[in-house]
Amino acid sequence: MTDSRSGQPATYLRVDHLTKTFGTFTALKDISLEVMAGEFVCFLGPSGCGKTTLLRIIAGLETQTEGSIEQAGRDISFLPPSQRDFGIVFQSYALFPNLTVEQNIAYGLQTIERDKARIRSRVGELLELVGLPDQGPKYPAQLSGGQQQRIALARALAISPGLLLLDEPLSALDAKVRGHLRHEVKQLQRRLDVTTIMVTHDQEEALSMADRVVVMNHGVIEQTGTPIDIYREPASLFVADFVGSMNKIDVTVASETAVSFGKAELKCRPQRLARGTEAVLALRPEDVIPADAGAAGLENAFEVTVRDMEFLGAYWRAWLTSEAFAGTELDAHFSINAVRRLDIAAGRAMTIQLPPERLHVFSADGRRG
Repeated sequence: MTDSRSGQPATYLRVDHLTKTFGTFTALKDISLEVMAGEFVCFLGPSGCGKTTLLRIIAGLETQTEGSIEQAGRDISFLPPSQRDFGIVFQSYALFPNLTVEQNIAYGLQTIERDKARIRSRVGELLELVGLPDQGPKYPAQLSGGQQQRIALARALAISPGLLLLDEPLSALDAKVRGHLRHEVKQLQRRLDVTTIMVTHDQEEALSMADRVVVMNHGVIEQTGTPIDIYREPASLFVADFVGSMNKIDVTVASETAVSFGKAELKCRPQRLARGTEAVLALRPEDVIPADAGAAGLENAFEVTVRDMEFLGAYWRAWLTSEAFAGTELDAHFSINAVRRLDIAAGRAMTIQLPPERLHVFSADGRRG
């Protein structure tokens, strides 16, 4: 569905000033959000941040205290779940154990389609779609966890919903199956062009699957953006720290483009904090760049000592110390090739660069400087 005037995807779901309270506890506070037609959006955040409550309100399984919800231009704020156009997949699969795979998928179809031949045909299409064409006669207990979750997805898609809701659908699976299935789910979503919202606490899942990520904390939205924006341009120290790993260093603002700590002064991205303000500098471990000894012309180049190293398969993790850093230790991720080329090892000295454009400055309360 696109806007006929602009040719851009139309707004499919609009959440407007939504608040949810349970007694004196505020689970959601003034949430506003738009989801475009065909978009894959992830609600990402720690346990208790409100992401599942928001999903349940969109589904009609909870009722908001304040605010409204529109789906495809229709106000669904207080409609029961049966009158909302969605399919839902839960973490626990929620398949009927006493029904076969075919019967599970057909369950929702039987309420809208009376022709048994059409139901059988649709079930067959869906089994093909999720890559399990021969599993129809089996019962859920005879399938692996990954296969059960594919059947749960097929059942949710059976009625061709306008909106697909995924509530931590992969978290019960082991890492290898989870990685494979998240790719399949994303490919399927693209093929069907179904508007999708997924709840997850797994940052890797959100970054790899979503068109946009909504990072939540304590019932509010901290930031909404593409996975690259969320990772590279965090709007708050919470987002920076929650999405990926991050070095956090207490610093003092020296100028609009510099901070100081210990004996070091670092050039950084422009920020608006007053000189002398206490702040937090954030730097991702992969942005600690190993440099050739004595390299000239590098900004923020320092001599450091490798205190220890840990092999993690795709890269080496190193802990770096320097007299200039006044006891602060840097966590760095070096590629296997860099470690080999520069002969990096525990106990040895090396040169690193901290690129100014990768140094994020946040105020003491966690907001971007």
